[in-house]
Amino acid sequence: MTTDQARYDEAFPARPLLNKVPEVTVFFWVIKVLCTTVGETCADYLNDNLGLGLTGTSLVMTLLLAVTLLLQFRSPRYVPGVYWLAVVLISVVGTLVSDNLTDNLGIPLEVTTAVFGVALIATFAAWYASEKTLSIHSIRTPRREAYYWLAILLTFALGTAAGDLVAEQLDVGYWKSALLFAAVIAIVAGAHYVVGLDAVWSFWLAYILTRPLGASLGDYLSQDPDEGGLGLGTVVTSVLFLATIMLLVGYLTVTRTDESPAVEVSPQEG
Repeated sequence: MTTDQARYDEAFPARPLLNKVPEVTVFFWVIKVLCTTVGETCADYLNDNLGLGLTGTSLVMTLLLAVTLLLQFRSPRYVPGVYWLAVVLISVVGTLVSDNLTDNLGIPLEVTTAVFGVALIATFAAWYASEKTLSIHSIRTPRREAYYWLAILLTFALGTAAGDLVAEQLDVGYWKSALLFAAVIAIVAGAHYVVGLDAVWSFWLAYILTRPLGASLGDYLSQDPDEGGLGLGTVVTSVLFLATIMLLVGYLTVTRTDESPAVEVSPQEG
């Protein structure tokens, strides 16, 4: 090591950087599906039951999401409560983005599904071109975190459009759609563990597919029987799933079982 390098290292020592998102465990996937269900039922409750309408609901939830993401970006580490609140809110906003385009502007679901798909691919392309990775195990800089949350928003919007397209427009039905998307997720998992499908792409494919899975489950539980549901209503479904999310997030906050270890990064790398 040169003298100049030694002096630099002494003046600017490596510092620990923490991943800003949780490790992918069974808790991650369970809470993710619960969040997607809440996103569907909460959007319906605020829009229909409280009478805010799509525009009013969109404004309120977007403001809450912006405040939560500000807290998320300012936090130096992964905080389960803040992170999963952001996921719940972004699931609602993603649902509303799709619903606004379809219900308010009259854009067909086939078009919105294609547009969100292209937008997500473009986001992944820009992310990879900038960071040379799409891995969620290295979300340690503001730029990577910005790409991450933009991709998350688009997965929810895409999943909403695709789920509505299959369940409603193609008349597959809610519970059949849930089984269909669960089967596709199982195929992706099998391709990863058996065939060796890349872990990064396996994760993002499964992440996208859990959105219509959760939405179909939420619609099946909340919608009236004459519409193909169980008739629990949006209030009961939302409260039930939110309570479960809170219990699981509380457990993770105490146990810290889904935190990534700190990585030593020099100022030149960070």
